[in-house]
Amino acid sequence: MIQDTPQDLPDIVVTAARLPPAAAEAAFSVIRIGEERLSRETRLDEALRSVPAVSLFRRTSSLAANPTTQGISLRAIAPSGAGRTLVTLDGVPLNDPFGGWVIWSQVPTESLSGLDIIRGAGAGPYGAGALTGVIALRERDGVGGAVEVSGGEYGGQRLGAATTLSAGRFSLTGTLQREISDGYVPVRGPAAGSADTPLDLQTLAGAIRADAALNGDIALSLRASAYEEDRGSGLARARSSATGESYAATASRAPAEDRLGWRAQVWRRTSDFSNTSAAVAAGRGSTTAANDQFATPAEGWGWNAALRGTAVPLAGGQLEWEVGGDARFAEGETRERFRNLGGGFTRSRVAGGETSVVGAYGEASWTAGPWLIAGGLRLDGWENAGGRRIERDLATGLPTLNETDPDRSGEVVSARLAARRDLGSGWAGRAAAYTGFRPATLNELHRPFRVGNDLTEANAALVPERLQGLESGLAWTGGATEVQATVFWNRIEEAIVNVTIGAGPGTFPRAGFVPAGGALRQRQNAGTIEAVGIEASIEHRIDDRLSLDGAVSMTDAELDGGTAAPQLTGLRPAQAPVVSASAGAVWRATERLTLVGRVRYEGDRFDDDLNSRTLDEAVTLDARAEWTVRDGVIAFVAADNLFDAEVEVSETGDGVEGYGPPRMVRAGLSLRW
Repeated sequence: MIQDTPQDLPDIVVTAARLPPAAAEAAFSVIRIGEERLSRETRLDEALRSVPAVSLFRRTSSLAANPTTQGISLRAIAPSGAGRTLVTLDGVPLNDPFGGWVIWSQVPTESLSGLDIIRGAGAGPYGAGALTGVIALRERDGVGGAVEVSGGEYGGQRLGAATTLSAGRFSLTGTLQREISDGYVPVRGPAAGSADTPLDLQTLAGAIRADAALNGDIALSLRASAYEEDRGSGLARARSSATGESYAATASRAPAEDRLGWRAQVWRRTSDFSNTSAAVAAGRGSTTAANDQFATPAEGWGWNAALRGTAVPLAGGQLEWEVGGDARFAEGETRERFRNLGGGFTRSRVAGGETSVVGAYGEASWTAGPWLIAGGLRLDGWENAGGRRIERDLATGLPTLNETDPDRSGEVVSARLAARRDLGSGWAGRAAAYTGFRPATLNELHRPFRVGNDLTEANAALVPERLQGLESGLAWTGGATEVQATVFWNRIEEAIVNVTIGAGPGTFPRAGFVPAGGALRQRQNAGTIEAVGIEASIEHRIDDRLSLDGAVSMTDAELDGGTAAPQLTGLRPAQAPVVSASAGAVWRATERLTLVGRVRYEGDRFDDDLNSRTLDEAVTLDARAEWTVRDGVIAFVAADNLFDAEVEVSETGDGVEGYGPPRMVRAGLSLRW
């Protein structure tokens, strides 16, 4: 009788279907945030704020920010509510298909293993939307999980959880986040009235991903997620809500010496958004419903594919190359009621359309000794189609405005080229040149909106923004210290800017009546923006117990409105600070006690295009104390804005200031296994 002899089989590590990082990345400006730092932040956008090069559209985090202001940009060239940065999760765009903003509550920090921030225009594999760069998120892999439960001031409650279960060649990853807050009132002191209400919040998000390691080293991932949030807008009769779902299927095979690597992905996103806005009476004693955007159904879908070859001998070095293509499509519309003359809404509006971008690219890098040369070329075709805007009288049903926008399309060539050289003794230098573009979102093309007494009109004639950039950097790594510095020049042509065209009180074509203290703006391709900047960072680990880090970004950005908006020439773009900086420390005071602190500084910024509303500079300190109960179990107390600094985040035309979160203390328990 012959018996089988037991054999030790290699462990199978099941991961999400993704290609390994490309060698070319080392030639560009890349910042990595790991799981340890993410684990100490309540919200993903707050983790990104530790990098001065990252610009949230407003200073307010997703704890209190309306979804339409949750856009993100890299480098303080010209932050935008739509965002000038592409955000992806394992290759799938997270930017909303209608507005381009990112609903940060859909991704709990517990669900991520890390992220890369690639500064500079995203030609090559990234494409449309990566005007100032890319934030590439990586969802967790491997067995284990994390749970955090916390509660604090202003009714704050949060549960975040993520876990992965594995069985042979299969694994299942699930994530969940629930957050509730009673909120704070953004207008303070004598300026506040009974019209001012808290920025309350309720969010719920979840995702599930199934991974399989198939024969032939092929990885397959199927992912589905959903989110919903409801929040106050700081004014009576003003609220917003957002919902969405996402589905993706990805297959990949890592490259090896004897074979090509590849990745193929298809995805689909749906979203809906509602927003009510209100006009504020003199003295802020009451509000009147001004607009009811009761639905904004939108859908985005697309695909991307890549083929990669590595370790190809060439001219005494090794060549890595990648070719691929991608496509993104979106359609959606805003449905709303407006024009309240005191007896309720009298008009309805439906406006929307379709957008698409289809592109192909080639990317290559060559490594020889101390040199790394990398470059890429893209060709994209874009189209805006099916644009319409129909307004009706609610009493009669007859149209008061019926417009059909002409279809628009074009092609854009993007490129990037970079070189990096190891200089010895831990030093390395690099230089890069790049171009990129961002098409206008459906929101910018078709949706007018109102904030308080300020109105902003859409513009279906917008064309894509385009960016050209140059930069040079120097880095040093020595033992426990890492230092990086970058100098850059960027120029955005056809920049999409909210341009002031009138002030209230008054009645304007299309927009209607603008009350006193308000302004009428329109999105326009308003000339060019030029920016010159310096970015520097340092990380130093003194010993196993104490580590320090610091970073600073200084950007001199200036508008040239040309003939389209000459009044903007010489001004700084709205929401663009000149200086931002952060410094942090992690001190393991005892075997069980760890103290964490981070101070942030931001120079003044302007709340409007005319630089007439100044938001003063701000300094905040966040602190956290952790007590290790046992391995994998940590109790913590954290205080955001410890010294209760007054951080201006908005200013109305009549000088009423809105502020960011006051000091907020919370305590919780974190489990990791």
